[in-house]
Amino acid sequence: MSFVVAIDGPAGSGKGTVTKLVAKKLDLVNIDTGAMYRCVALEALRKNINSTQIEKVEKMLENIEIEMKKQDEKEIIFLNGRDVTSEIRTPEVDGCVAKFAALKCVRDKMTPLQRKMGKKANIIMEGRDIGTTVFPDADVKIYLDASVEERANRRYKQDKEKGIDITYEEVLESIKQRHKLETEREIAPLRQAEDAIYIDSSNMTIDEVVEKVIKIIEKTRN
Repeated sequence: MSFVVAIDGPAGSGKGTVTKLVAKKLDLVNIDTGAMYRCVALEALRKNINSTQIEKVEKMLENIEIEMKKQDEKEIIFLNGRDVTSEIRTPEVDGCVAKFAALKCVRDKMTPLQRKMGKKANIIMEGRDIGTTVFPDADVKIYLDASVEERANRRYKQDKEKGIDITYEEVLESIKQRHKLETEREIAPLRQAEDAIYIDSSNMTIDEVVEKVIKIIEKTRN
C-alpha cells in the first residue's frame, strides 16, 4: 500500500511551495493537481472554448494528455507533449481555471488520473478536494490556509518575479473571486476535511510551515 499525504487549501496559501519542499525532504512523489486543471483551462483558452460550452469541453477532454516529469530537479508540466510549465501560471489562466475545475466533466476526467498516480508511489498531493474527494482515506490530511490579504500578497510577489504586469488590487480581487467560486461550487467544493489538521500560515515562514508539516507526517508514519 502506498502512503498518501493530502494537502488542501485556497490559492496563495503556500501549498505548492510547501508540498515541493516536503516531498524532497521526505522522498515523496509530489503531485500538483492544480497544474492539471490549469492545463485544461489553458487548452480551452487556446481553442477559444468557454466554460459554458460543455459539449466542446467534453470533446476537448477526449484528446488531452497531461504529464508531469522531473528534469534537473525541476517539475515540468507537459500538455499534449509541450512544456507549458510557465504558460499555466499566467493571469489569464488564473482568471478562468476555477470555472473549468468546477465542471463535472473535467473532474470526472481528472479525479481517476489523480487516484491512479496515488497508487504508484508514496505521494504528497495538493489541491482543493484531495482529502475530501480524491483520497478521503489519505494517511495524512492537512488544510493549509492564510488570510486573503496575505494570500494576495504572496501571489502578487510571485507574479512580479515572473515579470507579469499586474497590480496588488487586481490580484486581491482575483483571489477573492476564485475563493468564492471554489467554495460555492456544487462539485467537490473547497472545504476542510473533518479529520484534516488545520494550519494558518499567515504569520509563518515557508520553513516553519514545512517543519510543521513534516512533524505531522512523521508522527503518523512512526
